[in-house]
Amino acid sequence: MNDQTSTPNTRPTLPDRLSIDARSPHHVAAVFEHDIGIRFNDKERFDVSEYCISEGWVKVPSGKTLDRKGQPLLIQLKGRVEVFYK
Repeated sequence: MNDQTSTPNTRPTLPDRLSIDARSPHHVAAVFEHDIGIRFNDKERFDVSEYCISEGWVKVPSGKTLDRKGQPLLIQLKGRVEVFYK
């Protein structure tokens, strides 16, 4: 069975808060096995590193700037966050 044709009930529930960083306590690997989309203030974003629906924010990289550990420096944007499976 192709992953693209899987039924919606086989997908895990999208969490309120999710991070792409595997070291984060908010990282859920099962969610990343499927394509997800994030809409921020009615515009789909493709650069989101972390989100929280209930608090209404997303974290995105700040250009090419890196922190002292070599990870992208993130800025937090506040607004309406919608998450969905593609």
